[in-house]
Amino acid sequence: MVCPRAASLAACITTLTLAACAPALAAVPRPDPVLEALLGELDRDRAGLQLEGYERPYYVALVALQTEEHDLGAKLGALAVDQRKKSRQATADVRVGSYALDSSADPEQDWVEEGLIEPSSAVPLDDGPLAALRHTLWLVTDFRYKQALASYLKVKGQGVHRLDDREDGPSFSAAPPTGHLDPLTSLSWDDARWRRVARTLSARLARDPILFDSEVRIEASLQTRWLVNTEGARIRTVRPMFAIHATGWTRADDGMAIDHSFDLYAPSEAGLPSEADLTRAIDQLLETLRALRVAPILEPYTGPAIVDATATGVLFHEILGHRLEGHRQGADGDGQTFSRYLGQPILPDFLSLFDDPTLATLAGQPLNGAYRIDDEGVRAERVTLIDRGVLKSFLNPRRPGPGATRSNGHGRAAGLQRPVARQGNLLLVAHRATPEADLKGLLIQEARRQNKHFGLIIRDLAGGQTNTSSFGYQAFKGEARTVYKVDVDTGHETLVRGVDLVGTPLATLGKILAVGDRPGVFNGFCGAESGFVPVSAIAPATLFSEVELQRSARPRSRPPVLPNPLAPARPSEARP
Repeated sequence: MVCPRAASLAACITTLTLAACAPALAAVPRPDPVLEALLGELDRDRAGLQLEGYERPYYVALVALQTEEHDLGAKLGALAVDQRKKSRQATADVRVGSYALDSSADPEQDWVEEGLIEPSSAVPLDDGPLAALRHTLWLVTDFRYKQALASYLKVKGQGVHRLDDREDGPSFSAAPPTGHLDPLTSLSWDDARWRRVARTLSARLARDPILFDSEVRIEASLQTRWLVNTEGARIRTVRPMFAIHATGWTRADDGMAIDHSFDLYAPSEAGLPSEADLTRAIDQLLETLRALRVAPILEPYTGPAIVDATATGVLFHEILGHRLEGHRQGADGDGQTFSRYLGQPILPDFLSLFDDPTLATLAGQPLNGAYRIDDEGVRAERVTLIDRGVLKSFLNPRRPGPGATRSNGHGRAAGLQRPVARQGNLLLVAHRATPEADLKGLLIQEARRQNKHFGLIIRDLAGGQTNTSSFGYQAFKGEARTVYKVDVDTGHETLVRGVDLVGTPLATLGKILAVGDRPGVFNGFCGAESGFVPVSAIAPATLFSEVELQRSARPRSRPPVLPNPLAPARPSEARP
């Protein structure tokens, strides 16, 4: 799993809750032709979708997805990207068999046999002719039904030879019918304003001659998703997302390329930072790049470290959150790190871990991982994963993990990919916290105990990645962008560069000594089997008795032969 575009929003930035997105969106008149088309085809499927001599599906879900996007990009004060896109697609989830065992147990269920034509998922954007909408649904559903039939026969055949001693749960769990219709809206924002802001910010970012490249991106998107199924679900969800990304690249004297960035998200245009706040964020980005450019390289290290609040959120998302996703607990290809640990301690008894997609904001700050209904039509729930150190449950989609018989609303996917268990808002809660101001003293104390000359404070992790497969190493890696050496004698902090945080889950979790008393919010997007989904992680700063940092794989290269054409000319370069 890879989780890029991670961000923590500064406290000075104005934010709104998810419910406050209406001012930036224009109402669209009813009725809803897409919903009508889905229901019309579902009625036909329920009545007659059966190939003679074969089983009929026990479950059918029809899904349509409409995406509106506007992407602005600027470099050096000039607009470089201006893309608008609107698309609409549809798919079907057709299952043959029963809830206990169905066609989805075939890992190759979506494989297309050579010679067959897979129908396009594209749906006309024109809401007028319902026949055009239903035509796509008809072809896609027929194709998925025949795939499901073949997969189910394959799964039954494999049972003749396979000995499986796992405590398998159902292939799919029943869910009560959900009725939820968000108001239909269309994407709207102040285009002229954000064009001007993109140009202004990119010009300010490019003014420093130490940068050899830079970019500002401002994005707006609106995703409307419809889902109906044979259990009675009638769902329409509407999710807006606005984002600002700024990145700068510089090069140290030793040739190491260094980049730094910020990524800010809001569920409404009004929730984006003011131009004054963005200017301050650009200046802070430039200051950090200047400092990193001259910072010394840290050699590979093992020893005590404080991981700041937002970085702790990234860390727990990677090393623990992914390993508590229910679908990983029984798959042959997964490491199943914690599948047999239910009811056993895996964290210190002063820590609990929850995932709560129903939480839209924290202290006024919006959370990327908030949603009301998951992508399998199940209402989101707050899940207690770990209670005072003891593992209690997993994040479950409609194919639940060990110890569960139903979904807890965590089946998620990007686009029309098949949902699997995914995190939403991961919350690490301390029942015994240390004042954050005291953590540095404890770090120095621990470093002295280990006869170290210094400890570390890891203030920022630029996302991370982890491997959960059984055929790979059960390890994680996070790019440690801002790391400080803390001298045990003076307490002086020195910025260093060139390292990544690495480790294995069980070893790392066993090294927690203390946690701070102020949670921080990490907002970003996480990529896994079902695509990139928005996520958040909330955690306090954490003191570890030992972490490991390895040399980062950053390229070293010569600078351009000619000077930057935008830099002021030196006297020797001036022409008459």
